[in-house]
Order: sequence, then C-alpha cells, then structure tokens
Amino acid sequence: MTADPGKSAAPQPPAGGKGGWWPKVRPAAYLVLGGVSLYLVLPSLLSVFGSWRSLEHLDWPFAILAFACEITSYVCLWEVDRIALGTRAWFPVAAAQLTGFSAGHALPGGGATSTAAATAMLRKARIAETQDIVTAYGAAAILQMATTFSLPVLALPAILGGAAVNHSLATAAYLGVAVLVTILAVGTAVFVSDKPVERAGRAVQWLLNATVRRRKHVTDVPQKLLADRDFVRTTVGKRWKATLLAAAGNSLFDYFALLAALHAVGADPHPSLVLLAYVAGELLTLLPFTPGGLGFVEAGLVTTLTLAGVPGGDALAATLLYRIVSYWLPLLAGGVAYLLFRQRYGSGNARS
Repeated sequence: MTADPGKSAAPQPPAGGKGGWWPKVRPAAYLVLGGVSLYLVLPSLLSVFGSWRSLEHLDWPFAILAFACEITSYVCLWEVDRIALGTRAWFPVAAAQLTGFSAGHALPGGGATSTAAATAMLRKARIAETQDIVTAYGAAAILQMATTFSLPVLALPAILGGAAVNHSLATAAYLGVAVLVTILAVGTAVFVSDKPVERAGRAVQWLLNATVRRRKHVTDVPQKLLADRDFVRTTVGKRWKATLLAAAGNSLFDYFALLAALHAVGADPHPSLVLLAYVAGELLTLLPFTPGGLGFVEAGLVTTLTLAGVPGGDALAATLLYRIVSYWLPLLAGGVAYLLFRQRYGSGNARS
C-alpha cells in the first residue's frame, strides 16, 4: 500500500530525538506496544492467513493482473524518487527503496532504519549526499500521502453519481481515469496557485476545530500546507508535472491491485466503495505499533471490504492475495535488491 511510509513509498527521515529518559526507553516501549498490538490483532491475522487454501481456486489472469498493477505502482514510486533526487538512474533508486522497505520492517527503528539503509546505498552509488536524499524522500512522501488521501474526496462525485451500482472492472477503470484526471487538474492548480491550498487548509482547519474539542483552536493549517507545497515544489523543480503524474499512478495502481485481487477470488465489489476501503487500509499502515501496520491492515481491510458488500470468505482471501503482492513479495524483493546492489557496487562503506 502506498501511503505506508514503510511500504510507503519513500522511507521517512528519522525524527530528531530530545534528551532525557524517553530516547533510552523508547525502543523497549515500542517493542512492548508492538507485542501487545500483535496479540490484539492476532485472531484477524490468523484468519487471513488461514484462508490460504482459497488461493488454490484463484482466477489466475486477475491474480497476475494484481501483481502487474503492484509492480507498476512501485515503478511509479521509483519515478517519484528519481525526480526528487535529480537522477536518471533506475537501479540504485529501486534497490535503495526496496532495501529500505525491508530493513524498516525487519529491524528495530522502523522509518529511521529504512531511511538509514536507503541513504547509505544511494550515497554509495553516488546519487546524492545525505541531506539531499533526506530532503528528496521527505518531499516524495508528502506528495504521495497527499495524492493517496485525496482519492476518496476526488472520487466522491462518482460515488454520489451512482458509480457504486455497477460492479464491473470497466467501471473501475473509468473511475480510476476520472480520479487521475481530477488529481492532475487539482494538483496543477495547487502547484501554480496559493488559493486552492489556502481554501483546503481553511476547510481542514474548520473541520478540526468543529469536531475535536481542544483548549486552543488550530489556526495555522493553511500556512503549514503552503509550506509543504513550497517544499515539494522547490525539491522537484520544473518536473513537478511528471512527479504529480507518477505519484498519482503509484496510488491508483495500488488500488487497482486490490480490485484485481478481489476479482481473482470471485468477488464482485463496488469499485467506489472498495476505493474507500483501500484508503482506510492506507490509514492503518501509518500506525506505528507494528511493521507496516501488520495485523491492523489485514483486520481493517477485511472489515471495510465486508461493509462494502464483499462476502466474508472472499474478503479474507482477497486481503491475503493483496498483502502478498503489496507487502510480502516487496519484503522479500528487498533482500534480493540488496544482494544485487552489493554485487554491482561492492560492500565497502559509502562515501563520506
């Protein structure tokens, strides 16, 4: 899933820690919290893995399509990283992202470990210096999250217009194209003008103040959004149109992978409602309690897909297939990418 800053598309820059006792106990606290979280979601996780026998009856053309969509999603992700890093190289960028993804999910430290592994590889490949890499990944992450979480809002007219009534993949494709065009139009307006950003910021600010009781109202959301937009625009430079297209493709092809997985297990879902379930799953990947939202994503996807009209057994099997192509296979690919990178660039230290 795209928005997972671990799957996440781009590894996240490590947060700067403060002095005191918290940095010393933080790893142990996260370990305990992660163990408790896994215990709580273990029944759902076991239910998903227990549906593996259903994969024997897959409609394999759709299963292959899910895999192909996920590969395309990752290619779009690497293109975002390439533009942000200012390089034409494909292999080191892809290898660094996959290795960072695997390291961040297999070793303690999460996003910090992911960023450190990817940064070391890119420096060794002489792609960029550390600060430039962290800046590029930060800009890429902001853009990817913005496009992912704008999907349900931009698809709302199609949902209200009745797109949920038709279950066909053709309708899903039309919905995806419509959302893509809308993302590009809105993204273009955001990059060239301050007004859309300010209006969106004021709307979010009003929503936060109206729905969450707090001692002091939020007042700086428009300014923060403008600062993030300027940061991304400065980082990607004149290639912001290509970056926007690649970021939108990253999210949309990931969504198409989930749709194809549902059709592969024989489900007949509402494409627009599946889109909402997909975004809910993306939100769950951000939970820091388990690597990549492991357990939470599976439980959340099964629940939201069931609410979207997918039978329980199909929701379990489709979630398993989708997580295989979007989480477990990239996790394994990271190890292969690291070995290939070492073979090409050697195993010495990165340049200082």
